[in-house]
This record gives sequence, structure tokens and C-alpha cells, in this order.
Amino acid sequence: MTKFQDLGLSDEILRGITDQGFEEAFPIQEAVIPVLLSGRDVVGQAHTGSGKTAAFALSMLQEIQPKQGIQGLIMAPTRELAMQISDEIKKFGKYTGIKIATVYGGQGMGIQLDVLHRGVEIVVATPGRLIDHLKRGSIELRDISHIVLDEADTMLDMGFVDDISFILDLAPEDRVMALFSATMPTEILRLSEEYLKNPKQFLLDADDLSGEGIDQSYLVIKDRDKFKYLLDFIKPTKGQSIVFCSTKYRTRDVAKFLHQEKFNAVAIEGDMSQHRREQSMGKFRSGKADILVATDVASRGIDVPRVELVINYDVPNQEMAYFHRIGRTARAGAKGKAVTFVSYSSVGDWNLIKRQIKVPIRDLNQEMGIQISIPDPLKRQTPSRRYGGQSRSNYSRGGGYRRSDRGSNPRDDRTRKRRDSDSNRNSYGGRSRW
Repeated sequence: MTKFQDLGLSDEILRGITDQGFEEAFPIQEAVIPVLLSGRDVVGQAHTGSGKTAAFALSMLQEIQPKQGIQGLIMAPTRELAMQISDEIKKFGKYTGIKIATVYGGQGMGIQLDVLHRGVEIVVATPGRLIDHLKRGSIELRDISHIVLDEADTMLDMGFVDDISFILDLAPEDRVMALFSATMPTEILRLSEEYLKNPKQFLLDADDLSGEGIDQSYLVIKDRDKFKYLLDFIKPTKGQSIVFCSTKYRTRDVAKFLHQEKFNAVAIEGDMSQHRREQSMGKFRSGKADILVATDVASRGIDVPRVELVINYDVPNQEMAYFHRIGRTARAGAKGKAVTFVSYSSVGDWNLIKRQIKVPIRDLNQEMGIQISIPDPLKRQTPSRRYGGQSRSNYSRGGGYRRSDRGSNPRDDRTRKRRDSDSNRNSYGGRSRW
């Protein structure tokens, strides 16, 4: 493998990399960093945990100059992912003098304005709040030279494409741009064709929906039996665990149950305040909590190397959500386990997901000798196909992300803000949950 010192990075950046214990670059870093440093655009398709954040962050840190205004812009779909990206950039760039601002809905505008006023060179943002800052004039894009779209397929799935186009139209044409996405649906390819110039494409370790490196299994049980089996799988686990639920109500119930069973668990779901979410994530990342119970709101913003087990307490109602969930384990080449609890009413959804898994998956009913008796009407149910951004992608009502109901014109934000505030939401550019 190539060493970071061979990629043309500055001594200050190399010191930051060394402090994090890294010496050799992952394949996507080895491939992407020299291309971005040469000034050419990049389209990258790589599975979660492959090291793509460092690939675009290190090249951006190398090219940006301190105290010269905002020169780098990174857009991410969720606030958890935005904060994660910012944390990594700060670690790698701590000797460079480059400052980063994280901009997302749910945090007080005054906090972000104070950080921006003190001067930053890189902004990591969710699209809705970024548009709000652009309209206020607190962020200007005239000096932007580097732009990254991370998790572009999720931004598409959440209805952010028009917002992204609105933002990119305000940025200078003379810039280096990178787009990263786990999948490449037609709208993402169209976006890259419109805004990237002759990009070099990398399909290294592409997310082929296999979940390679993860011991995957499933158990078909009655919904009322899930608590019992949850304990059976969590008790022998030595590392950290994540339990994914379909709704905020389930998340609260499961977290309460684990607390009653004397487990050190924290929860995160869409209706929690930003302070409580950050507090829960902080405890989990630092190892002070062993179990995180979460809705899909967290599935793209968790990068904790010690996660040994992912339990899908509920089957997700979208194939891609399954792979984003289980991708929280087996990070960066490590091993991990993923167990899915399939209630009788979710067998149809699970069968759709199972067809996409290209590695062996264990049937725990056979291994454990658990008999199932599914009523005939449920056997005959065939849910409609839901995949990526190509069709319906509303997560269930309990706190997962859902497709935006905004129109095609981002300039209509103010009307929607008033509507959202009437429904008791914190709304920034129509993105109240992010």
C-alpha cells in the first residue's frame, strides 16, 4: 500500500495523520488524493467505511490557505454526518491553521454566526441550513475553490437535488469538485454531468449491496418476542452494539427496556433536541455507552470502530437502508455481525432485501430450531419495490428521514418555513429534521 508521505501532502497534514495512527493510505485515498490535487474533478463510488472522507478532506486541506475566506464547501445529507466529517477534518488539519464551521439545522443560528464571524476556511453543511445562511449573507461562495458532495444518493433520496443545484449555481465555475455516492442512480449521474468537468471515475470497493465482511443473519419471530431475543444477542457481545428501530416510539420503548435490564444504552431519534442527540452520540463514540438505539436518522452519521453488532429490530422499508444500517459495523476492514429480526408482517419486505444480498446469509430459524407459522394472507403479500432514490422512499413515521415536500424552487423556502413553524418544527430551509 502507498504511504501518505508519498501522496504529496504537506508536513503539517502528515503530522495530523500520524497523530491519528495512520501511515498507509486506503485504496480510495491512494487513488483519489493525487487526482484532486492535480485539479481534476472526481466521481467516487465506494462502500461506507472505505476511507473516502479522508480522501477528499486531505486533498482539500492541502490546497486551502488559512485566513483567506471560505474556500472549501462540503455538503452532507444529515447533521450527524456533517459533524462527523468536521471532526475528521479538524483532526487531520490541526497543525494547518485551517478552521472549519459545521452548519446544520437544529442548532441555534447564533452559534453558527459566531463561528463564521471569527473566520473559517471550510464549511461542512446540510443543504437546507446552508441555503438559509446564503440568503442571510452570512456565507458567501465567491472564493470557493473546492466542493464536495458526500452521500449524494441519500441527498437525492431526501429530496435535496434542487437545493444542491441552487447552491452550485451560486458557486464559481472555476473549482475542483468531488461527488461521492454509494449508488449511482440516473439523477446522480445527471447531476455529475451538469456540474463536474471531465471527472475521473472511481468505483473502488463499490457498494454492490453485498455487505461483504459482515456476518449477516436473520430470525423470523413474532413481534412480541423481539425483546427476549434482543437480550440473547446483546448479552454475549463484547464490543458496542447498535439497535435500529423503524419509529421513534419503538426507539424509546427499546431503550427503556434495555435500561430496565441494566444495560448502558443511549437513544437517538428525530424528535430529540440537538443537545440531547449530541450528548447521546458523544457517550456512544467515547465508549461510555455500550448500546445505541436509533432510527435511520443515525445510520449515515455513525463512525465508531468498536461496533461489533448491528441488530435490525425492525426490517427497514427500503433496501438501501438495510445496507446503510449494517455498514455501521465492520468499519475499515474490521469484522462485524448484523442480525435482522423479521416479524411475520415484514416477511415480504425482508424477501425484497434478501434478494440484494450477494453473500451467504444465515437462517437462524434453522440453526436455532425455531418454528414459524405465518398466516396465509401475510405469505401472499408482495410489497412494492423500494430502492434508493428511484421510487417511494418515506421512512416510517417515527423519526427516520423522508422525502422532502418542498417544490422545485428553493426560493420558496420562506413560505414553507412559516408552514413548518406552525406545526411546531425547527425549520431551516424546509429541512427541520436535519
